[in-house]
Amino acid sequence: QVQLVESGGGLVQAGGSLRLSCAASFSIFSINVMGWYRQAPGNQRELVAAFTSGGNTAYADSVKGRFTISRDNAKNTVYLQMNSLKPEDTAVYYCRIVTENNYWGQGTQVTVSS
Repeated sequence: QVQLVESGGGLVQAGGSLRLSCAASFSIFSINVMGWYRQAPGNQRELVAAFTSGGNTAYADSVKGRFTISRDNAKNTVYLQMNSLKPEDTAVYYCRIVTENNYWGQGTQVTVSS
């Protein structure tokens, strides 16, 4: 069964850091398109950071310089390092991996207190 399992969310004070992990039940070695999205209450789901089809990375303007997406192909895992967190970063964070299908994780809650 194909699965994406996210972990690493939690409650942190403003200025703190968290690292999210997304473990896939399949090999991500040859996959280019994967990323992290978030959805705050009352808002649409938005792209936070991604590896693109061109092999580059892309970030939302609101997280540039603070968040970093990375991958470990040996562990089939995608990471999101989040530094200098702000209350407005509070949301449920979702991992997405695109192959011939579109896979989403179940989401992990990130809450940043002021």
